[in-house]
Amino acid sequence: MDQVIAALKRKDAEERIPVLRLELDYELATLYDALQANDYAQICKSKELLKKLGREMLLLEA
Repeated sequence: MDQVIAALKRKDAEERIPVLRLELDYELATLYDALQANDYAQICKSKELLKKLGREMLLLEA
């Protein structure tokens, strides 16, 4: 609930969305590289960050 309120208060939400998309793309590329290298530590880090970024994107686009 706090995240929803924070997203509604953000006046720069429209400016954040393009930046967030770039962050998502970068982290997806990082995850792909980690999967190719079987780097399990980086896979876990990337997946957690992608979950966080995905939630933020949902809040901003809603």
